[in-house]
Amino acid sequence: MLLRMLSRRRILPLGLLLFVAATAIPAAQDTAWLEPYREPVAKILAAATKDDFAWQRLAYLTDTFGNRLSGSQALTDAIEWAAAEMARDKLDTVRKDPVKVPHWVRGAESLEVTSPHHLRLPVLGLGLSVGTPSEGIEADALVVDSFLALEQRASEARGKIVVFNEPFKGYGPTVAYRVNGASQAAEAGALAVLVRSVGLDGLRTLHTGMLTYREGVPKIPAAAISGEDADRLTRMAARGERIRLKLTMGAEMLPDADSANVIGEIRGREKPEEIVVVGGHFDSWDVGAGATDDGGGAVAAWEVARLLKTLDLKPRRTIRVVLFTNEENGLRGGLDYRDRYRADLSRHVLMIESDAGVFAPIGFGLSGNETVRSQVTAIASLLAPVGATHVAATGGGADIGPSITAGRMPAMSLDVDGAKYFLIHHTDADTVDKIHPADLAKCAGALAAMAYVVADMPQRLGETTGTR
Repeated sequence: MLLRMLSRRRILPLGLLLFVAATAIPAAQDTAWLEPYREPVAKILAAATKDDFAWQRLAYLTDTFGNRLSGSQALTDAIEWAAAEMARDKLDTVRKDPVKVPHWVRGAESLEVTSPHHLRLPVLGLGLSVGTPSEGIEADALVVDSFLALEQRASEARGKIVVFNEPFKGYGPTVAYRVNGASQAAEAGALAVLVRSVGLDGLRTLHTGMLTYREGVPKIPAAAISGEDADRLTRMAARGERIRLKLTMGAEMLPDADSANVIGEIRGREKPEEIVVVGGHFDSWDVGAGATDDGGGAVAAWEVARLLKTLDLKPRRTIRVVLFTNEENGLRGGLDYRDRYRADLSRHVLMIESDAGVFAPIGFGLSGNETVRSQVTAIASLLAPVGATHVAATGGGADIGPSITAGRMPAMSLDVDGAKYFLIHHTDADTVDKIHPADLAKCAGALAAMAYVVADMPQRLGETTGTR
């Protein structure tokens, strides 16, 4: 998941906020239009939940290709497989839109306490970090619990390895240490930085994720350590012990690599030029197997088209499934989609993103005017069998964000019970066994039903009967 998606992975671009405010109109109260959709929605939900097809497809993806960092052969091979599988699903259109993506490689990593006693600590470099010299960096540690504490002790940081031990207080409040910690420490003269993993503590689990380097500030190596080890170093420092660390990281940035967004479509029977997009990102970090972030979301989106094809449901408008590339460390897939289809964005009716995990669904986040909200809320009432009836105040996603802002259209995101999400987020624990097959099936059913009704409504989403 990209760092831009902070609180429950959704923040609204200014352009979208202005769109929502400027286009708000009275809600449409008449829901008679919904009645013809009760039967097809029931069929969609039944088909989605009758077996574990989606989970088995996700298991194949993650077992066979593993994690899929941008630029890796694993991602390239997975993209080829997905396109071939979509063709076997007999989707109306399947294509790969080429995208150039960053190619960062981790290399060998190690962290040692060399004084007062020798200890080896688990370590995980942060995405896009520079590496250390081949011999590593050995220096005294300066342990602080906040940016403010570093500022107050800035005179002590020069020539040190700064350790930030900020406990997880939610993704939004805490991710700043991962994103900005390196530049904050470098500005004070530090040689490297270690950040307490941004996620729930869990058996010494390490969480990676992307950092950013501030222009004009030296780039220093940055890595994550576990909450347990951050606390350990804090206790040692509090006892007045001089802690000396040696960090070695083989990270390097290679030239941009070839990749692609994978696109599969169910062509609209009456208004094929109008498009409903459902997507998730196909890349992942280079740890675990990228099952929850975001293989499951990508497969759930993919299921939208497969289920409709299986049921021979042909909506008025085109439904386009997009498996985005490079969400995690560059957002090139989302940016390419905006630029490639900019002339068509006015004909995009809605974009939905699934990138918050595929645990038990609870509903959708929605950003749109009051008529859109009224219509989506009505559709969500049909999703009681899978528990996805709630419509939250805002919705969107990192991949669809550029297009939403440019096209000024409604945006949605699948909402799930995310209590365990940040326990496995960006870790080696992100494997398919953490996902229950029934939950993934319900997520897929909710997405398929919502996309189908929006794509098939007589009026365009946000318009009332007789508007055109």
